Amino acid sequence: MILAPLVLGLLSGGTLVLAQSCQNYGLSQGSSCLCPPGFGGSDCSSPACGGTMFQGSSRKTAPSLGNLTSAGCTCQGGWTGVGCDVCTSSAACQSGYVSQNPTNANGVAGSDVGQNDTMVCNSGARIWAAGQMSCSVINPTLQGIFPGATTLNIIRTLDPAHSPMPNLTSLPTSNTASAQLFYDGVEQFFCTADSCTQSVTDTDPSTWECQNLMCTCIPNTTFCGAVPSKNLTSTLNQLNGALTITCSSNTTCSFGQTLLNSLFGASGLTLSPCSFGECVRQSVIDGTSNTTTSSSTKQHSDLSGGVIAGLAVVCGLIGLALLLFLVGWLSQRKARRIASNSLTKRGGYSLEWNDISYIIPTGSVGFRPFWGAAKGGRINNNDKVILDNVSGRVDPGEMMAILGPSGAGKTTLIEILSKKSKSGVVTGRVSHHGTGSLPRIGFVAQQDLLPSTLTVSEALLFAARLRLPESVSEVDKVMLVDDVMEKLGIESLRNTQIGDDGKRGISGGEMRRVSIGLELVALPDILILDEPTSGLDSVSASKVASVLRSVAHDPEHPTVVIASVHQPNSQLYQKFDKVLVLSHGRTMYSGPGGFAPSQELASRGIPYPQGYNVADHLLDVASDPPAHLFQSGTQGRGSEEGNASLEKGYPPSGPRLWNAPGRASYATTFLTQLEVLSGREWKILRRDKSLFLTHVLVSAVLGVFCGGLYYKTGVTIAGFQSRVGCLFFLGALIAFSSLSALYNLMQLRPLFLRERASSYYSPTAWLLSRFIFDVIPLRLIPNIIVATITYWMTGLAGDAAHFFKFLFIIVLYTLAMTLWNFLLAVVFENGGIATLVSALSALYQMTFAGFFVHLQSIPPVLRWLQWLCPLKYALEALCVNEVGSGLMIVDTLEGVPVNISASVIMTLLFGFSPNAYYRDVLVFCAFVGGFAAMVVFAVWFKVRERR
Repeated sequence: MILAPLVLGLLSGGTLVLAQSCQNYGLSQGSSCLCPPGFGGSDCSSPACGGTMFQGSSRKTAPSLGNLTSAGCTCQGGWTGVGCDVCTSSAACQSGYVSQNPTNANGVAGSDVGQNDTMVCNSGARIWAAGQMSCSVINPTLQGIFPGATTLNIIRTLDPAHSPMPNLTSLPTSNTASAQLFYDGVEQFFCTADSCTQSVTDTDPSTWECQNLMCTCIPNTTFCGAVPSKNLTSTLNQLNGALTITCSSNTTCSFGQTLLNSLFGASGLTLSPCSFGECVRQSVIDGTSNTTTSSSTKQHSDLSGGVIAGLAVVCGLIGLALLLFLVGWLSQRKARRIASNSLTKRGGYSLEWNDISYIIPTGSVGFRPFWGAAKGGRINNNDKVILDNVSGRVDPGEMMAILGPSGAGKTTLIEILSKKSKSGVVTGRVSHHGTGSLPRIGFVAQQDLLPSTLTVSEALLFAARLRLPESVSEVDKVMLVDDVMEKLGIESLRNTQIGDDGKRGISGGEMRRVSIGLELVALPDILILDEPTSGLDSVSASKVASVLRSVAHDPEHPTVVIASVHQPNSQLYQKFDKVLVLSHGRTMYSGPGGFAPSQELASRGIPYPQGYNVADHLLDVASDPPAHLFQSGTQGRGSEEGNASLEKGYPPSGPRLWNAPGRASYATTFLTQLEVLSGREWKILRRDKSLFLTHVLVSAVLGVFCGGLYYKTGVTIAGFQSRVGCLFFLGALIAFSSLSALYNLMQLRPLFLRERASSYYSPTAWLLSRFIFDVIPLRLIPNIIVATITYWMTGLAGDAAHFFKFLFIIVLYTLAMTLWNFLLAVVFENGGIATLVSALSALYQMTFAGFFVHLQSIPPVLRWLQWLCPLKYALEALCVNEVGSGLMIVDTLEGVPVNISASVIMTLLFGFSPNAYYRDVLVFCAFVGGFAAMVVFAVWFKVRERR
């Protein structure tokens, strides 16, 4: 028999030997036993044979392990069931009681004498005092293994004081249940349980819930050792815990216990047909029918502990979110009430720097690279000196050009002046002069990084809303944006999308002016630009230079403008008020612009060729300068001393920079940042619908494909394997489709770096906006679509509770996978490496999910990897949810009918635990919380601008 080891040997082991000397849980009285109703003999092992239950110990009994049918046991009229303990008529109860109690001719006992109530036979599932029930055990699998007649007798005792059944008042039987199973008329095992309560509902006439279940197998019976391959001793003796006897009608009941439920379905072992019989006085029924107690009626079912815990967590999260929103709203209101002079005229600032040096350590001895790390120590002779004691000054209303050949250190200098984080060693002094606090510094990078989907006015207004204080009204911000666009000459492009390489928008010169405008809307006191004219034609470059000159010479807000210029033409060069020429990291000239540099060089023996572009002349000299240019004049002050110190292996002396980057301060509150970011994300999603529509369309197609592939999967063993395959397919689909989250974040990374470096918003606000407008429309909605279509086409558990539990796991797994890909996109700057790691992690999850290999068969050295596999928890929870709906396997193996719970097949084939759903939910919450924390940590401390 193939099912003997499959079902009967599921919990094989040694037989539990109980200490009672009396069988069927009789009460020992020295050399004899006080037997429960229906049993007799010296040890209570002999079942009653014929007669009526009122005959008690005088009743005829069959031999121990004897067949009641072959013993010729027949029931008297009005009695039925194995053992003849179930009444069928009130007359039988009345006559049986009178025959044993002739003094109470009316059938009234004990304290009820005088009430003149007669005995009645209660044939319903609900009991009033103590009643018998006798049921046939119906299960095709058991019937295939044990083809004979199997009957289960159950005595349920609620209040023995009101029952005429013999021996009940002498036994500890209040609120108890006892059962005996007979196979072909021979008792096989017996059970007892206590602490029972009876519940009555509209759908279930009687539900008994008991505790402390104990069962004892009778050795050498058919079920318990007579046939070794069918020995249930170990299984039956281990039945314990809670017992539930539920009767859905007056003919059908179920015998439920944890192990039985896992074998035969959520309701346990089916009992049908059942016959009920309880001899009870009418006064007992009349006296309790209108009384509701915890042990008699129950009109509703309580929520499970897992559901209550889940609701508590959800309510807690919602409450926390509302609290944070309230705090943010109050902070926002407070910030908007603060008076601000951000749009009023401010005093002019000048910027001065002295002896700026920048060294990149390359040897094993030297400085550890970090910002402004001039704390002493030795520098290796192989270290690379980028800047060497560079000094200069720019006053309000002046525009300076930093010239020099490639590699002269132009970009490094302006990055230092802009307070950008540097990886090498920076020394020197940077100071400002002006009224008020530290000046506002704007920096325009060489590369234009702009949101391609926004229009020009939307991009500038986005910057104004985040970089100006909350107290500045929306009207003032709009007016400022209009003024900046007019000043930059891009007012006609107000409603033109910026565009990118894939979608044509504005030109390169216009993009450069928009980039400048993003800084001008913040009203900087000092504006620093890295090669603003590179890549532009002469006309566009001239327009940009004219804009910068007008900004510097603005009579209401004079601004210091410093720009590195690669190779300016004559017209562009003449627009600058001052010029700083770098050569090999040292200052060759710093002073007025125009023809002053050529005159300075001429005074040092380098004549200026007439008619030649001054800028070209300066670059020619700077590419190979004579040594004496650095040995005189104030501009080269300290150069020789610096060189000497470097040759000796010591750093050049100088104080630490004043403007070393510290903690970023934002002009707006967190809630405002989230609002503005969300507004931009919504515009992008609304205008570029291709990604969202593609996700939705592909999800619908895949849902129909998967649903058609597994359409109306059956309940055979092969069908169950197909169900698990369907669930595995959904999990693998989510794992691979989440790769697009990685790609999207990698695309947005450069723009985020620029905006974060300019203190637009905090990384947390950016991540939250990305979560709202990436995870919900591009991850959750498509995955819910494909899962819903597949669920109903496949024919999975067809009730709302299990469907929403299914979707809950899908949502949790989607969140976990999306956050995992977010983490990879944050940690790895190389998109190829991040994609490779994501794909390999998806393959790893498929390997250890439990579908391709049984989890318990994995070698111990690798088995622990399953606990780090989110797909394993998703597949397990989805399977447990499916079998928890009461899914039964109906099949035939080698002629033996199989009708058992799908949880048995799930455990045998895949190694999943039947009670793992809520554990898996908690693990998923840990995955989501852990990945989210790591993403936030990585974005805060890793994804930052480094130069």
